[in-house]
Amino acid sequence: MKNYGFLLLFLSTVFVANAQKVYTKTLKLMGSRFDISVVATHQQKANTYINLAVNEISRIEKIISSWDANSETSNINRNAGVQPVKVSKELFNLIKRAKIISKLTDGAFDISYASMDRIWKFDGSMKTFPSAEKIKKSVVKVGYHNIILNEKNQTVFLKLKGMKIGFGGIGKGFAADKAKQLLINKGVTAGIINASGDMNTWGKQPDGSYWKVAITNPMNKNKAFALLPLKKGAIVTSGNYEKYVIFNGKRYTHIIDPRTGIPSSGIISVSVFAASAELADALATSIFVMGKEIGINRINQIPNIECIVVDDKGKVFTSKNININKNEN
Repeated sequence: MKNYGFLLLFLSTVFVANAQKVYTKTLKLMGSRFDISVVATHQQKANTYINLAVNEISRIEKIISSWDANSETSNINRNAGVQPVKVSKELFNLIKRAKIISKLTDGAFDISYASMDRIWKFDGSMKTFPSAEKIKKSVVKVGYHNIILNEKNQTVFLKLKGMKIGFGGIGKGFAADKAKQLLINKGVTAGIINASGDMNTWGKQPDGSYWKVAITNPMNKNKAFALLPLKKGAIVTSGNYEKYVIFNGKRYTHIIDPRTGIPSSGIISVSVFAASAELADALATSIFVMGKEIGINRINQIPNIECIVVDDKGKVFTSKNININKNEN
C-alpha cells in the first residue's frame, strides 16, 4: 500500500513578479489518488496542463492494466504458455527495465508476482499460518527468468501456462514519470506528480525555493523527523503498517516475497529517492522484501539512489549518503 499521508508537501502560494502560482488538482486515476500540481500564471493555463497529464496517465493505464481485458498486458497474460505477443516499444522497454531491476535485487522485485496464489489475507480473517507446502505451491509460476523478451520481434512470452505479469509495484511510478516528461516538453517549468506516495518533482516553487517534503514516523504521525528539499527527481514512500497479520508474535505484512511466498516483516516504511519514480517505486518494494540490512546495503551500491527505512520498532535508518535535516520540533 502506498501511503500518501506519509508525505507532506509544502506547496508555496507566494506570488512573484510574473504572477506564477502553484495550482493543484486531486483525482482518482489508476485506482489511486493522484495530486497533480503545476506552476502557471493563471488557472486556465494550469487546467490545460493538468488535463494533459491526466490524459497521459489514462493512456498508460490502458497499456499496463491487467484489469482491462483489452490492454496489451492482458493480452500477454492470456497467451502465457501459448505464444509470444508483439507489444508496443513502450511496454517492451518497461518490461525490459523491470527484469533488470529483478536481477539487481536478486528477484525481490518481480512483475510476475501477479502469478502468485492469493493464500494470504490481511483483513483480520486469517487465523492460521499456511502450510509450507501451500506457501511453496503459491509461487511456482512466479519467476522473472520465465519472462522471455525478443528484442528483434518486440515480443513478450510468459513460458508457463497460467503465468501473469502485473505492474502494481511499478506502474504508478511509470505513469508519474511519463506525465512529468510530457509537461516538461510542453513548457511547464515546475510541478509535482504525486501518485499516492509516488512523487515526482521538477523545477522550483514560485518563490524560488525547492519543493520540500516532511517525513513522519508512521508510529508517531504527529511529528516529522526529517525535512528534505527535493531538487530534482522522485521520492516514493511505501508503508505496510496497516495491512498485516500476526502469528506467534511476529508481524507479517502485505508485501510478499515473490521468491518464497512469505510476507515481509521487520519494516513498516521505506522511502526511496531516485531520478525516476518508476525506479524508486520498484526499489521501495524490494527493500521490504530484502530486509533492512540487505536492502540498505544494496542501495548503498547504486549511484544516486538513497533511502530511509523505519523498522517495526519505530527506529529510523538511512543509506550512507542521504542528508537529513532533522526537525526536532
